[in-house]
Amino acid sequence: MTTLWLMFSAAFLAATLLPGGSEVLLVALLNESRSEWLSLVVVATIGNTLGAMTSFYLGRLGRFARSPEAMTQGKYRHSVNMIQKYGYWALLLSWAPLIGDLLCLLAGWMKLPLLRSTLMILIGKCIRYLLVAAFALQWL
Repeated sequence: MTTLWLMFSAAFLAATLLPGGSEVLLVALLNESRSEWLSLVVVATIGNTLGAMTSFYLGRLGRFARSPEAMTQGKYRHSVNMIQKYGYWALLLSWAPLIGDLLCLLAGWMKLPLLRSTLMILIGKCIRYLLVAAFALQWL
């Protein structure tokens, strides 16, 4: 049970704006206990999704802090354009380094639908952890 809490915590923190690499921990835990691969993937997916939803809600709160013109200029422009073009489907990339956290934050800021956004984030993160687990189990 401690292993699952550790995985959940690492995945949650990695999905917020804090730095962290939950994939490395997943591989290490899989190396110790291959039979728990499904539990570890499910817990990591849930933790990472909840962490991303934290960023989503921070985006909702930040909507009052910046004007739309300020967000469409400069370093956020590419991510804003991606969400404007693809909507909540862009959140399938929420697992991606560098842009994933920003996409979740901007999705909240742009008031994308909560349930659809959560589902896309969950699917993207689940696929990522399944691929990491499959790779780790194949090569460990």
